[in-house]
Amino acid sequence: MKDKSDIVYSLNIEDIQTIAIQEIDRELTDDEIENVKDLIGEKINWHDAILNSIIEKIDLSDVKSS
Repeated sequence: MKDKSDIVYSLNIEDIQTIAIQEIDRELTDDEIENVKDLIGEKINWHDAILNSIIEKIDLSDVKSS
């Protein structure tokens, strides 16, 4: 089994800047990035993203319903 602390998905400043350029036609300042970066994680519904991915890719036919 892989190390349980391995990062599965991450975003970086370049990802944020790419979206900023595409959507508002400019890069964000360092202060603007600081203001939005904590909000990004709060807005992602990690539970549903993980569960939907499991359901989509894993054969659950052997799982007993409770």
